[in-house]
Amino acid sequence: MHIPDGYLGPHIYIAFWIIMIPIWYYAGQKLTTELRSKQVPLLALSAAFSFVIMMFNIPVPGGSSGHAVGAGIIAIIIGPWAAIIAISVTLVLQAMIFGDGGITAIATNCFNMGVVVPFVAYYAYKFISGNSAITSSARIIAAAIAGWLSLTLAALCAGFELGIQPILEHTAEGVPLYMPYPLSVTVPAMVLEHALAFSILEAVITAIIFAYIQRTDTSVFYGEKSKVEMNKIKWEVIA
Repeated sequence: MHIPDGYLGPHIYIAFWIIMIPIWYYAGQKLTTELRSKQVPLLALSAAFSFVIMMFNIPVPGGSSGHAVGAGIIAIIIGPWAAIIAISVTLVLQAMIFGDGGITAIATNCFNMGVVVPFVAYYAYKFISGNSAITSSARIIAAAIAGWLSLTLAALCAGFELGIQPILEHTAEGVPLYMPYPLSVTVPAMVLEHALAFSILEAVITAIIFAYIQRTDTSVFYGEKSKVEMNKIKWEVIA
């Protein structure tokens, strides 16, 4: 999932830098208004958690590798905008320190794993769970499906970005300058390995963490209120 340097041409990686800079700025602004004091420590913990699980790259046939991201459950807990910051910090550190993902491709990787995964996961979770109680098992199932779907779609994005390189970047003779494989190779390679393996792992991780927090303190979840807050609002309405 971490795209290295030399696989994307300037048409793509410059475009994603242009896309991500305002997203990062807006996400930073949203943190000041959305992140509750109770959730502030979770931002650092989320980045550390994602950093650790993304370091476990598992090789797959065809010369690629995959891993879980954890951005889905982070978005559900502290919100998709906060998840952008957490995942982006993680990806920048991995690229700078370990060379995991290219420097030129940082914005592209941040878009795939730090924007697509959190927003798809959060809104898929909200849509699937509907009006079910926060403590219901339906919420756990919704979180798991959201985790699977979000990582699979992020893999699709990465496969597409890699696969269009021979079309965009080539010599006059048609020889690819960067990624040599077309969409017919890159998209199935990325999507299938994630849909059948790593997205399932993402779903399991998301479900386990969600179930644990569900049993301890549901007010931690983004957009949810604690029982004390709900009772306070109820009494204010009655008064």
